[in-house]
Amino acid sequence: MNVRLSGIGMTSQRTRQRMLDRLRSQGIKDEVVLAAMGSIARHIFVDEALSSRAYEDTALPIGFGQTISNPGTVARMTEILRNGQDMGKVLEIGTGCGYQSAVLSKLAREVYTVERISPLLAKARKHLRESHCNNVRARHADGGIGIAEAAPFDGIIMTAASTHIPQALLLQLAVGGRMVMPIGTGEKQFLHLIERTPQEYVETVLEAVKFVPLLGGVV
Repeated sequence: MNVRLSGIGMTSQRTRQRMLDRLRSQGIKDEVVLAAMGSIARHIFVDEALSSRAYEDTALPIGFGQTISNPGTVARMTEILRNGQDMGKVLEIGTGCGYQSAVLSKLAREVYTVERISPLLAKARKHLRESHCNNVRARHADGGIGIAEAAPFDGIIMTAASTHIPQALLLQLAVGGRMVMPIGTGEKQFLHLIERTPQEYVETVLEAVKFVPLLGGVV
């Protein structure tokens, strides 16, 4: 058995319960989202040297200038995306270490995820296999382009800050779908919710956030 999955105290129910209790105290109300996060061994998605900090409410480095978002941000964005409804097909922009993908895999029928950094994607695929997330399809590509051939998506979530809403992603959002993404630069970033109705796109600006910037191309 994989030692990181099986022990060092990381998978104890008490450790995960503390994380869930903290998320509730921060205002997360969707118990389905909380259950999904409680079912994922978050520590396997970070470097072993940082495993003991995996369940803290902090972002952690995962290499290549990228981070794993703190649990509060993951829970908040997922709760907004889900909106109390079962999700069919979801697109994630910015796979990173694969943790957000794993959470989404418990909440959606199909998850498509895009990562531009090849070595990071290889690690994420390994983490997702270890977590038995068999409904996740990961692709090495430019996130701003999305995956047109798999569209439309009921939900789109972006885990890097863009300066604008990519037109390609708007077109890939299903009618009735929701997109959650940070927009802005530096210290001026805000979470945005975009909802597609039969007639238009409705954009709502939510709270301030901090993410690494969305970059184009693949490496």
